[in-house]
Amino acid sequence: MKLNEYFSDLDRAFEEAKNPTDAVYMEAYMRNKFRFLGIRAPLRKTLATPFFLKSIRPPESSLKECVSVLWKSPWREMQFVGMELVSKYKNELDAGYFELFEFMIVNKPWWDTVDYIAATLVGNLFLRFPEEGFRYIEKWRKSKNIWLIRTCIIFQLKYKEKIDEALLFSLIIENRQQNDLFIRKAIGWS
Repeated sequence: MKLNEYFSDLDRAFEEAKNPTDAVYMEAYMRNKFRFLGIRAPLRKTLATPFFLKSIRPPESSLKECVSVLWKSPWREMQFVGMELVSKYKNELDAGYFELFEFMIVNKPWWDTVDYIAATLVGNLFLRFPEEGFRYIEKWRKSKNIWLIRTCIIFQLKYKEKIDEALLFSLIIENRQQNDLFIRKAIGWS
């Protein structure tokens, strides 16, 4: 399936399922930062499932282009589809994808996307490419972007016994004076 056909089919499926009443509540819950079609998570996942089938989904080589298209969409549900599409390839990605994840984190950021990107995508890639991962963590922890800092603090959430406690504690200590709610919550969560 060609990319333009893939996206037009995806748009059509989501447009047909939109619920303007739910959209109002979803937008309010997210402090009106994003526009929603009003498709709740269970239905969104059902609608997206056919687009993630190996025989349908775009090849890994066009993944960055796909994310770019989905991130440009005015509908928040499309950013969720973008994250979930990337996760279908998470064990095939090389270290160059840290750059894409940074793009996803800093563009249209909020906890609903950043937490998934951090714990599912960055966390997985970091385990596979720790040397490159440390370079990005060092860059992100020094940034002024709260979402990159939050990512540094929570990317190990799924690690269990693999957690790098020294790294986590150093991130907590350097951010303990932060007043930002999302950094404070990340520290408590981690």
